[in-house]
Amino acid sequence: MTRFTSIPYTDLALGQEARLDRLCRAEDLYVFAHSSGNLNPMHLPGIDGDGDGHPEAVAPSAWVAAVISAVLGNQLPGPGTLYLSQSLRFTGRAHAGDTLQAHVRVSEKLPGGVVRLAVSVDGPRGRIAEGEVTVQAPKARLGFDAADMPGLIVQSHRHFDALLARAELLAPLATVVVAPESADAMGGTILARDHTLIDPILVGAADRIAAAATEAGVDISGIEIIDVPDHRAAALRAVALIHEGRARALMKGHLHSDQLLHAILKKDGGLRTNRRLSHVFVMDVPGRDHLLFVTDAAINIAPDLDCKVSIVQNAIDLARALGIALPKVGILSAVETVTASIPSTLDAAILSKMADRGQITGGLVDGPLAMDNAVDPGAARTKGLTGLVAGQADILVAPNLEAGNMIAKELTFLAHAEAAGVVMGAQVPVILTSRADDDKARLASCAVAALYAESLRCA
Repeated sequence: MTRFTSIPYTDLALGQEARLDRLCRAEDLYVFAHSSGNLNPMHLPGIDGDGDGHPEAVAPSAWVAAVISAVLGNQLPGPGTLYLSQSLRFTGRAHAGDTLQAHVRVSEKLPGGVVRLAVSVDGPRGRIAEGEVTVQAPKARLGFDAADMPGLIVQSHRHFDALLARAELLAPLATVVVAPESADAMGGTILARDHTLIDPILVGAADRIAAAATEAGVDISGIEIIDVPDHRAAALRAVALIHEGRARALMKGHLHSDQLLHAILKKDGGLRTNRRLSHVFVMDVPGRDHLLFVTDAAINIAPDLDCKVSIVQNAIDLARALGIALPKVGILSAVETVTASIPSTLDAAILSKMADRGQITGGLVDGPLAMDNAVDPGAARTKGLTGLVAGQADILVAPNLEAGNMIAKELTFLAHAEAAGVVMGAQVPVILTSRADDDKARLASCAVAALYAESLRCA
């Protein structure tokens, strides 16, 4: 806990100084834009505000001045200080990622508890601001605990932004889109193409595909369309295109998932492997410092132990493809102790032991863990849980589909997470999107598939 204590007017001395180091984060610029109403694109991360082809993320001068106020309000004179005037000259600029040093020095004590201070702010490229302020100093010594302040979470999705940036550097992933016969399915397909994530082949009813493109307001000229009106037949044709080497991924359009999965799971001509299929949500949760994977929330309703082995291994392989060298896997249950009356705790313990013996590879696996002590270090410490997974899991393995779906939907609609979805365990990644997905989620699903397909190509 940080405690700030003021210096009353009577104790202030000429030449007394204080300094504060402050990292300018992208989140700070978003918070300032919301609180001030200043939406100048020059100050918003990731946006080119002046048309020069590069985003600026320039810290507003008023935000720089506010860093000075933090020194005055926290240190010198400290809590109880009130501004009377401020005069600043701005001689440089700060940007997101810069560490600033704000300095204040008492230059004059005036009657009535008024103090004049010389102030300046320096950054990595030199001086940014300098000038003077006058304040009403506190009359008595006051204290304030920083723990009394509520926290803020900025609803940005920087982890998905990083995935998109990586995937857009790859050659577009040749992708068969099955039945893109609705405006949302078609819009997501063309959006991913425009971001160079996929190179689509459209399989479905040609007339419905054209109508969907018109409704979505997109141009599909130049894209190959294979006219197969029946959805089951379209799914089978899409799988055949994979075998012909014409594509390296499947993308679900406007058809039932079981129709697509039936074609994938056919014993003859399907895309089976020695793994069970499983769905993985890749989630960018505001406030968390890493991606969160949730599985299985869409395919296996009540997986047995053998199925859970595939679910865990599929998720580990995907996490590694997205850049997590040693994914931490938390096998979830209602409690963190092995209890015969709760079968999921037995499965969790067995999966952990299987990982110890090399039957599951590439990640650290621990369980059973309850949701709180899987993701929160404080909760893990409270329960006396040690190890490298408790409190810091990258992958959350739900005991069944109902639990997994609830976790993913709660993170999406209560924690404002963005969720990408991909089916693993087939010969190629299968991109699943929902009508409820926004553009960011659709793009992220394609980016996840592209990065995984690239990892397969390089293996």
